[in-house]
Amino acid sequence: MPLPAAAADAAVLVIAATPRELAPPDGWRTLCCGVGPVEAAAATAAALAAGRPAAIVHVGIAGARRASGLVPPAIVVGVETIYCDLGVPERFAPSRLTTPAALVEAACRALPHATRAAIGTSGRVGHTSGCEVEAMEGFGVLRAAALAGVPAIEVRVISNAIEETDRNLWHFDDAFAAVQALTPRLVREIAACVR
Repeated sequence: MPLPAAAADAAVLVIAATPRELAPPDGWRTLCCGVGPVEAAAATAAALAAGRPAAIVHVGIAGARRASGLVPPAIVVGVETIYCDLGVPERFAPSRLTTPAALVEAACRALPHATRAAIGTSGRVGHTSGCEVEAMEGFGVLRAAALAGVPAIEVRVISNAIEETDRNLWHFDDAFAAVQALTPRLVREIAACVR
């Protein structure tokens, strides 16, 4: 028998780096994981040790390369996460994770105008490579989820061009508002996908 909608939503853990990226919970669990890949991985692993959700939805703001054509507040559904700070062969530690296709499709149903793209993770702004979108926590969250066997997806709203060093020109308020606005419909689709 399928779970009622509220129970299904409760099976989803929504993770963001900062409180401004977390929509008020409406039946789902939330975690503010902190900034950067190490904080994100540690907080996610601790949350998973305390209770296993059916899925993780990692949301937040991100930068995009000017050449990508992604401008604030464009929405990006991560199809892959790349750990750009890690410079060792894959046999020692992975630096790429592929998002489960079912979660990508569910996210795109919820967010039909979103762009699908790889999202790079780096502990330093402007230090990603091999991707058009840059954030600081995605790989940490998704790696902790993968090790626990929990399906996870990263969804970002563009707040700035990666090349723009003047943070006064970044669109923080619009991006934070967009993240909070998209979360309820995203969680509903992901919850339905993992029921």
